[in-house]
Amino acid sequence: MDLLRSLPLGLYLEQPVTWLHRLDPRIKLAWLMTFLAAPILASAAWRLILVGLLIAITFLAMIPTRVWRQQMGWLLTLSTLVFVLTAIAPDGLAATSQPRLPANALDLAEQITIPLPPTRCPWYVPFCRSTPTARPAPASQELPQPTDYRYVLVQQGPFTVTRRTFDLGIRVSTLIFTLIYSTNLYLLTTAPEEITAGLEDLMAPLRRLHWPVTEIALTLTLSLRFIPLVLEEVQNLVRAVRTRAINWKKLGLRRAINLWMTLAERLLKNLLLRAEQIASAMKVRGFTSPDQHRVQWHQARLRRGDWWAIVGLVCLWSARLLSGAVS
Repeated sequence: MDLLRSLPLGLYLEQPVTWLHRLDPRIKLAWLMTFLAAPILASAAWRLILVGLLIAITFLAMIPTRVWRQQMGWLLTLSTLVFVLTAIAPDGLAATSQPRLPANALDLAEQITIPLPPTRCPWYVPFCRSTPTARPAPASQELPQPTDYRYVLVQQGPFTVTRRTFDLGIRVSTLIFTLIYSTNLYLLTTAPEEITAGLEDLMAPLRRLHWPVTEIALTLTLSLRFIPLVLEEVQNLVRAVRTRAINWKKLGLRRAINLWMTLAERLLKNLLLRAEQIASAMKVRGFTSPDQHRVQWHQARLRRGDWWAIVGLVCLWSARLLSGAVS
């Protein structure tokens, strides 16, 4: 089971039991939906606050360093790389546009002649007519910038960081970290049985619409329990291939494809065999329908810590609604 232990995402931490483990799965699911929905139409500052809140919860829960170091490290590296690539990318399409006004519109406006009062003819010129004269406007001067606003933040050689690309980089990088790490933290501190029990309680009103809520919860439980079996079968096939010391360079492309197809067929047969064994075990135990054979792994009861989590959830959403939406 080395493959299961080495995977950085989607594992359940059984020991030590932290205060996150003791929270009701329905409350944790509400917090998960909050972290998934709060970044929508939020500002860059709010997204950074959510990232900091996730990191703070990880430290306050006293989760062992060996568990979150690899997960958070890879995610922070990925988010930083996405932020840098997005920040230095062009902020628009590579298309030339014709401006509606000329570039020197201000100069042209100031070069309009200013009329002067008409000149009078002297008394000694008999056939003179008084005509108005004009004088050119003074040359335009470069006006100082009234504020310290700059659209281009950094410009070094071929790399240019503008306000649009900087804001877009923060949005994309924080969204990736929030979506992946919040889901991973939920799976890390919540057992599969608790997840299905919480979902079944939340979907209870759908029974009035004749939805098979119990069957859906049972299917989800079996799927979550079947994932480790799939990983175990993959690991066994990998070890079998390694022990045979196959020289992939001498096989060629055609033989390599045939070998991979054989391994995939063997994996599918083993998975179907495991599924048949699970079905036989359920039949032996007299399982006929989910409604008649229900096993309650977790009792849905709110404790003091759950109520504090609800208060924090309400405060978080209140701050989010007061901050408004940013397009």
